[in-house]
Amino acid sequence: MIIEPKIRGFICTTAHPVGCATNVQRQIDHVVVKGPIPSSRKRVLVLGCSTGYGLASRIVNTFGSDADTVGVSFERPPAENKPASAGWYNNRAFENRAKAAGRKAVTIEGDAFSDAVKAEAIAAIKANLGQVDLIVYSLASPVRTDPKTGETFRSAIKPYGSSVTSKTLNTTTGEVSEISVEPATEEEAAATVKVMGGEDWELWIAALADAGVLADGFLTLNYTYLGSELTWPIYHKGTLGKAKGDLDRAAAAIRARFGDGAANVVALKAVVTQASSAIPVVPLYGTLLIKVEDEMGLSEGPIQQIDRLFRDKLQGTPAVDDENRIRVDDWELSEPMQAELKKRWAALTTESLPALADLPKYRAEFLKLFGFGLGGVDYSADVDPQVVN
Repeated sequence: MIIEPKIRGFICTTAHPVGCATNVQRQIDHVVVKGPIPSSRKRVLVLGCSTGYGLASRIVNTFGSDADTVGVSFERPPAENKPASAGWYNNRAFENRAKAAGRKAVTIEGDAFSDAVKAEAIAAIKANLGQVDLIVYSLASPVRTDPKTGETFRSAIKPYGSSVTSKTLNTTTGEVSEISVEPATEEEAAATVKVMGGEDWELWIAALADAGVLADGFLTLNYTYLGSELTWPIYHKGTLGKAKGDLDRAAAAIRARFGDGAANVVALKAVVTQASSAIPVVPLYGTLLIKVEDEMGLSEGPIQQIDRLFRDKLQGTPAVDDENRIRVDDWELSEPMQAELKKRWAALTTESLPALADLPKYRAEFLKLFGFGLGGVDYSADVDPQVVN
C-alpha cells in the first residue's frame, strides 16, 4: 500500500515503516560517528522506549556504550491494510539493528502502568540481562489506571490557581491568536499528578528491587521539562508543573531507600513531540525556539540531547541543581537565548511569524516523528505495513 501522512489536529494517524527505520538509522549514525561513550552500565531498562527521548536513550546506550536493553512501550501493531504506530516501527527497526550489532534487545509492548507488564519486564530482565544497572523512565501518557485500585485517572493540561491568557499558534493555518485557559480544579490537578507524577516510577523501582533484578549501584533517571518563563503559566506553574514537581519528591524517596546516587530527575530541552503539540502556547514557543537555536548554532533534537547527557553530563559525578536535577536544558535556558526568545515573542503576530519563527521546520520535524519527509525514502513506493527492515 502507499502510506501518506494523515493529520487530524495535532495527531498523525499514519506512520511509514521505511521512514521510521530511516529515522532510527540516522539517530544510530549520529551516535556512532561521535564515537564510544564510556559507561559501566551495560544492562539497561527503558520505560517509554519507542519514540523521542526514550528511543534516543536506548540508541545511545546500545550504540554508544555497547549496552543490552529491555524496552517497554504501548504501541499499535499493523493490520492488513493499516499501518502500525510510529513507535511500533521504531521498536522493530531498533531491535533489528541492535541484534545485528551483537546486542540483546527485547521489547515489551503493553501498559507500563500495569502490574502485568512490570512482571513481564522483570521476567525478560532475568532471562536476558540478569539484572539492570540503569533504568530510564520516559513514559508519556494522558491516562493511567492505578494497578492497586483499578481507578483510571486522566491528566488535564491547564493552569493552576487562576486563568491564563497568552498567545498560541494554529500549526495548520499558521495563525497566531490569543487563548484563554481556565484553571484546573483540585480534582484535575490531583489526577494529573497521579498520571504524570512520580508514583509509577517508584512502583517500578520497588518491583525491580523486590524481584532482585536491581544491580548494586544502579542509577535511575526520569526525564522532565521545566521550560522557559514564556511557557510557565500553562506548563511549569500549571497542572503539568505540579506533576513534574512530584518527580523531585519521588527521586528523593528513591535516594532515601537506595543511596544518594540512585536517582535523578533530568531536565531536558523542548523538542517537537506529538504530546507537546497538544499543549496550548507550546507549539508557538517551539517554532520560535527552532529558529533561534539554528541562528545561534545550538540546535538539538532528542538524539543530540541524550547523547550529550550520557557523553558529557553523566561522566564522573554529575553536576546537579538545587533540586538534585541534572540539567541538559542549559543551552535553551541560557540568558542570550531566552532574551532573544522573549523579544521575538512580544512581536509575534500572524504576519510576523515567518520572519521571527520557523513553522515549516516545526511541521517537518513533526512529520519525521511518523517517518515522513525523510530524504532517501521513496514515499510513492508500495510498502507492506507489516514489514520493517
